[in-house]
Amino acid sequence: METKKPQLISISKQLEDEFGKHGTPERAKFDEEAYAFYTSQVLLDARKNAHLTQAELAGRLGVDKSYISRIEQGIITPSVATFYRMASAMGLSVELRPA
Repeated sequence: METKKPQLISISKQLEDEFGKHGTPERAKFDEEAYAFYTSQVLLDARKNAHLTQAELAGRLGVDKSYISRIEQGIITPSVATFYRMASAMGLSVELRPA
C-alpha cells in the first residue's frame, strides 16, 4: 500500500494568487478585512473571558449594544481610543512593546 506524502503549500503564495501582491489595492483590502476580523475576535474573546454580556460592556462604555455587536462581527473596526476604552472596561490593559 502506498502512502500519500502531504503536500506543503506556501500560504504567502496562495494569498498572492488569490488577493494579489502586497501593495496592490486588492491585497490592501484583504489585509484590512483580515485585521478587522482579527480585532473583532480578540475583543469578543476578551469580553467572554471577562464574563460580560454585550449589553454590560456597552453600558460601561456608554454606547449601544448594537455597536459592540458590530465590532465583534467585524463590521466596523474601533478606533485605537475605543479599543483602549474597551480593554479598560473589561479590566484589561494594552501593552505595546518592540517586536
